[in-house]
Parts: sequence; C-alpha cells; structure tokens
Amino acid sequence: MADEQTNETNNEQEGQQFIIQKIYCKDVSFETPNSPEMFTLKWEPELKVDLHTAVNTLGKDTYEVVLTVTVTVKVGEKTAFLAEVEQAGIFNIAGFEKPQLDAMLGSYSPNILFPYVREVISELVNKGGFPQLILQPVNFDAVYAQHMQQRQEQQEEGDSPAPDAVH
Repeated sequence: MADEQTNETNNEQEGQQFIIQKIYCKDVSFETPNSPEMFTLKWEPELKVDLHTAVNTLGKDTYEVVLTVTVTVKVGEKTAFLAEVEQAGIFNIAGFEKPQLDAMLGSYSPNILFPYVREVISELVNKGGFPQLILQPVNFDAVYAQHMQQRQEQQEEGDSPAPDAVH
C-alpha cells in the first residue's frame, strides 16, 4: 500500500521541473556622492534596503526573474553611498499549477538570486572604501505572501462600487 502511494506521488511530480538556466548581473550601480568627506565623519550609518522583483516571460515555461536590491546608507543628512544591483536568472519551470508557478517566480527564484546580490553589494561597498556590509537574509515567502494579500485587498476594493457611483 505504501509503495502505491509513493508511486502516485512520483507520477504527480514527474511532469514538474525547475531548472536554473543562467544567473547573471543585469545592472550594477554604486555611487558615493559625498566622498571623500564621508571618510572624515564619525561612522554612524543609517541603512535603507529596498527590494523589487520583476518577472519576464521569455517563452513557453521559460522565465527571467530580476531581483533588484537598492541599498542607501546615510550619515546624518548626507548620503554615504547608494548601491543598486539587478540580479537576474533564467528559469525553466514546467508542470506546476498557476498558484505554485506564481510562488516559484515570486518567492523561490528570488530566494535563489539573493545570495548573489548580497555578495555583489558587499564587494561594491568594500571597494568603495566603506566598512563591510552584509545584508541580512530576507524571508521571500513572507514578502510574497504580503504582496499577494495586498493584491487581493486591492482587487476587493476595486470590485466594490465607489460611494458616489451611479448605477
């Protein structure tokens, strides 16, 4: 009986595939608008990290996922540096239902790309002469779930008529 159940599970998953074709930097930017003055100030940085994910369909079951991470560090009112990296990957994803596919594109793929972004940003900051910066892990599952909840709320608000609407 257990073997039959295992075979059924394997058959369901046989048509599913997730293949990483390529991982690459799509765009890299590093700016230090207030150097060398920044190197003379007491280093008490304020860090701001922005994340954005975009998905481009390249063909049947082939997708480009682009994770953009923007790091802005200020000391007081002055920007010490701004680092922005667009890390991309091409993924072949097949055999998944739409909700699973969306989660793989919106959560699983960015999770794969993030360590590459972290490394590039760390190297840029180091080469810019600033103290080491290691970005903390990101829970892309939670970020994706929050995005889906916001999207659902916006759809619900869009479906309800405006208070002054005329029918």
